Amino acid sequence: MIAHIARKERTEMWRDGRFRVAAVALLLLLAVALLTGLTTSRGTARDHDAAQEAMRGFWVNQGAKNPHSAAHYGLWVFKPSLPLSFVDHGVDAYTGVTTWLEAHKQNEFTRRPAMDRPNVARFGEWTAAAVLQLLVPLLIVMLAFPAFAGERETGTLRQLAAIGVPMRTLMLGKAAGIASALAVVLVPATVLGVATLWLGAGGGRGADDLVRFALLIATYLAYFAVLLALALVVSARARNVRVALVLLLGFWTMNSLVAPRAVADLARQLHPTPSAVAFQAAMQRDIEQGLDGHNPADARRKAVEAQALREYRAVSLEALPVNFDAIAMQASEEYANTVFDRHFTALYDQYRAQNTLTQWLGLVSPLLAVRSLSMGLAGTDVEQHRHFAVQAELYRRGLIRWTNNYFRDNTLTGEWDWKAPPELWAKYPPFAYDAPPVRQSVATQGAALLVLAGWLALAALLVWRAPAAPVV
Repeated sequence: MIAHIARKERTEMWRDGRFRVAAVALLLLLAVALLTGLTTSRGTARDHDAAQEAMRGFWVNQGAKNPHSAAHYGLWVFKPSLPLSFVDHGVDAYTGVTTWLEAHKQNEFTRRPAMDRPNVARFGEWTAAAVLQLLVPLLIVMLAFPAFAGERETGTLRQLAAIGVPMRTLMLGKAAGIASALAVVLVPATVLGVATLWLGAGGGRGADDLVRFALLIATYLAYFAVLLALALVVSARARNVRVALVLLLGFWTMNSLVAPRAVADLARQLHPTPSAVAFQAAMQRDIEQGLDGHNPADARRKAVEAQALREYRAVSLEALPVNFDAIAMQASEEYANTVFDRHFTALYDQYRAQNTLTQWLGLVSPLLAVRSLSMGLAGTDVEQHRHFAVQAELYRRGLIRWTNNYFRDNTLTGEWDWKAPPELWAKYPPFAYDAPPVRQSVATQGAALLVLAGWLALAALLVWRAPAAPVV
């Protein structure tokens, strides 16, 4: 019976010219979004690789130079474009794609593409994720709102009730029919997505990307299943098609347009972050005055002097067998690193709190949970950005420590005019970023997973508790 109902629903939809036009249009939009995303991601990756290679060349070929001058010379590092970013660009346009590594400072990321876009771009980017999150649900609403309400108006539902067709059977059959109609759009889009992933990853980066893509597909299928079940239940309960359409369009508007913006504003209010100026000022104050406000830089330097004299059993700084200036600079770096860790950890913890709140508020809007999962699996969320920022900062600290230690061990105190040989710089390895595995990305999405599972359970419960006979 369910198969017959599904076949009847699918046949009627396919005969409807409006559905064919909508399906073809949606498939074309998805294809354009995927291919545009692939082009953008490959272009970004190519530009970043070229820039990273150029920076390595500048570093290696900087010539004979004082090691501390080389540390100030520094270099840029660029966040790579991960293979699945062609599906969902996430927050990459807002967090920045590059940072300058230099002595004494942990710089923020710059080159935020969103800053160069017109105001209308703030409503969102045209990506495959946007099509899946906004337009496919709208198509589900258009297909499902007359499923029961329309048959109630034509009297067909009364006839089905008279012959004893269970409501649950009708519900499952209509769901299967609409799902098979949606498959006309989603199956080709999935095949195209796999092909795009293969091309974007240069033949495949490994099983991790395929697992991410499979989980991404599962996330969106679960989302569509929830929306389809809710739409059918509303259609089954609504008095007529007008009421069903108004209710479902109202839900789509709240879920897709209103809730994301409102929740983002609420998260910023409950978990505020400092402005860039205040953030930098607070770090500079702690470096100069100490984290407790009673350990200024001068006092810390005197303590380092005393420690060096005891360690080397020298009576003065000039009698040290090493360069005390380099020792003092490294000690200053270590203290500054402690300050950076405190402030940047607090900042990113606030971002995490905002994201966790947003995931939990998916209880009132399933799109919030789906968006978080989508960005996390695509590797374009704030946690991914934090992972890259930590690796870049560790590289910076290692580089500065290496230059200071070389300066310390090869010169004496006060020899600021001394220059290291030009071949020295190639001995420090280039920066290389290792993206986190999929299990680490999923671990940050616990709330979103629970919320989406809750919506699935609710949808299944509503379908299961459908009345024994059609409501006529």
